[in-house]
Amino acid sequence: MLLYDENGLRVRAHLQLGANAVMEQNVFWNFSDIFAPTAGYDATPQWLEGYLKGGISFTHDLADSVELYGKATGVASGTLGIDAFGKGNTGRITLEEAYVGLRARMGDDAAVDVSLGPRELVLGTGMLIANGGANGFERGSLKLGPRKAWERAAIGRVEVGRFTTTGFFVDANELSASDSGTEIAGLDMRFDWDGGTYLGGTYGYVPDSTSPYPRAATGGFSPPVILDGARKGLNFINLYGRTNLFSGRWPGFFLAGDFAYEWNERIDLRAWAGRVQVGYTFEDTRWRPMIAYTYQTFSGDDPATTRLERFDPLYYQGSPSAWSTGSKSSMAFLNSNVSAHQVMLRITPTRRDTVTLRYAHILANELFSPLQFGQGTRLVFDNSGNPHLVSGVARSHLADDVYLEYNRALSKNTYLTAGAGISFPGKGLRSASSGNADYWSGAFVNLVSNF
Repeated sequence: MLLYDENGLRVRAHLQLGANAVMEQNVFWNFSDIFAPTAGYDATPQWLEGYLKGGISFTHDLADSVELYGKATGVASGTLGIDAFGKGNTGRITLEEAYVGLRARMGDDAAVDVSLGPRELVLGTGMLIANGGANGFERGSLKLGPRKAWERAAIGRVEVGRFTTTGFFVDANELSASDSGTEIAGLDMRFDWDGGTYLGGTYGYVPDSTSPYPRAATGGFSPPVILDGARKGLNFINLYGRTNLFSGRWPGFFLAGDFAYEWNERIDLRAWAGRVQVGYTFEDTRWRPMIAYTYQTFSGDDPATTRLERFDPLYYQGSPSAWSTGSKSSMAFLNSNVSAHQVMLRITPTRRDTVTLRYAHILANELFSPLQFGQGTRLVFDNSGNPHLVSGVARSHLADDVYLEYNRALSKNTYLTAGAGISFPGKGLRSASSGNADYWSGAFVNLVSNF
């Protein structure tokens, strides 16, 4: 919304608001009734959530091809009722963005851009550096997730033709009760070709963090060991790319891949993750159907070694179209010690309407190894009747998720989204619960306007 435009100064107002109604049944496969029947957890929650994000931005021409810019926004969010994590009737008003920057063009194909202050930053496909803001719990609005900006950010970007280099330092805007103080610094380099083809890589380093890691017990027959502050000193490399090998013959085809490797000499960590995607859009067919297959995998800690192999997903983009592992299951499993085969079918009946169906077959990479931080540690008996404490699962199949989503563009500013999903527990979850795990289902409808 343009408020002022004179003498090289342009001032705009920004407003975004959203509302969401959610209902769930047998949340987390109704494990609460199995493992904590006296906790009073409601496995059939229903709640309303909403947010309002507003602010102002400016650009000012300092000289030919030199521009000063900035933006300041805040978020008010809340939840009415109790959500899937047992939290609700809460809300907060927080700062979102507050940055200033300078852009300068040098000739026809080169530019420099530097900025300082809280703002959004997504690198690559959002595998590790994407979601800088935390939502839910005391802040409310768990599902809509309006906060995305990093609490602190210094970003420098140089573009020369199709080549872009980005240097960054960020600190996540985490919940006050669980702020790990994680700082990440690094460099991203990317080259773009015509037709959506690109190739890039990111290197990052964590100079400070109090975030802990779980280590699987030797053999898996004990609770996991929690290593305090283990994220500090983490190094990572993330390679990513996308191409169409048959652009002349099959223009709707695409092939994409991601790979990440992490290491930390201080705690002897070596971990890895990867993803392969292949898909095709039938451009000349009615409703333009698109079908895609994705396989993604994230290493877990091997109980048979003294080295730590658990992959740290950092601050990934967890939407179904990005890096979530399943639909319902993505609320239970971090992108660590899991893999998934995923199939997606999308149709576009009109320019305003999109329908997407997703299926995910989800597996554990390492047996008797933490899927998160040790939840599910339990007492089991072997064939001789001897008791053992175990963590993780004894069978690899975790769940099968089905998710159907409908999107409608009501106007150029307002969008309606409705979705329903169901997760069926696999042999791994059923064996961990003595066969008592139930299906987990839910649905939502939300409305988001952006001006």
